[in-house]
Amino acid sequence: MSAEFLDRARRVCLARPEAFEQEAWGEPTWRVRKKLFAMFANDHHGDGRIALWCNAPLGVQEHLVRTAPDRYFVPPYVGVKGWIGIVLGRIDDAELESQVVQSYCMVAPKRLQARVGG
Repeated sequence: MSAEFLDRARRVCLARPEAFEQEAWGEPTWRVRKKLFAMFANDHHGDGRIALWCNAPLGVQEHLVRTAPDRYFVPPYVGVKGWIGIVLGRIDDAELESQVVQSYCMVAPKRLQARVGG
């Protein structure tokens, strides 16, 4: 099942302009111009989740975790910087796409941001 979720994460992340995949910390990560915008997490340290970790604007993490704790969580390490953990089996494609676009736009150059819909 994790292969299905990984394929889904790849499809959404690699659809961004100039996005590329790079393995780091034993998991696939996605970057633009060497800046990280998403990371796959397959049962990270036995937490039982297949998830995508994404950057999020200030205040978004707290709101999502409070209002949808079945779909969102504070991931280890990067959670203190406002990143969100997204449980891939509990989110639809439109919402996943929205979160990835938001994360991508936080690190992508303005020229590339302009090419992203959403």
